[in-house]
Amino acid sequence: MTQDELKKAVGWAALEYVPEDTIVGVGTGSTAAHFIDALATIKHKIEGAVSSSEASTEKLKSYGIPVFELNAVDSIEVYVDGADEITKHMHMIKGGGAALTREKIIAAVAKKFVCVADGSKKVDVLGDFPLPVEVIPMARSYVARELVKLGGDPVWREGVITDNGNVILDVHNMKIVDPKKLEHDINMITGVVTNGLFAHRGADICLLGTEQGVVTLEP
Repeated sequence: MTQDELKKAVGWAALEYVPEDTIVGVGTGSTAAHFIDALATIKHKIEGAVSSSEASTEKLKSYGIPVFELNAVDSIEVYVDGADEITKHMHMIKGGGAALTREKIIAAVAKKFVCVADGSKKVDVLGDFPLPVEVIPMARSYVARELVKLGGDPVWREGVITDNGNVILDVHNMKIVDPKKLEHDINMITGVVTNGLFAHRGADICLLGTEQGVVTLEP
């Protein structure tokens, strides 16, 4: 199976975690896009969605799925989104698509976080994928210097502006053995909006697409 077929398999498998008559949290990226395709087939059974990016919002609306502002929603039963890396502890790196801040906010609100990913995303130690950090533009150089002190090699993702109007620094060459501590330490740097470590709020379930089928991982 191709990587895209594996992503499609887990995107559709995530439907079984969607309760009826609820507002569904929807993530960003290629795997989440397959989930949106699947969600469209049961759109009459849900109230609508809360989306983590403008791109996902447009795709949801193209299917006629109502998209709600998060401020208008008290709670979300389930949030479905992909990951750039995930460990057996359900700690993740996210943000390859530059939507990490909105993704992290929706994950915080959701009662259950279902990660959908192809098998290549499962790793023993986070950090081969560069860690995205969303930064207020005027703080970019300062934050980069502070990230070097933490042992990273930050690279400005030039030409990319987040949906929040900020910039992204991708931190290379880190083996992240204590994701919760690093998540906290980076977030304490003035000028950082948030970073792509999802450790304090990791996934509750991961649906992993493999050649043998969809494997369900739980912490």
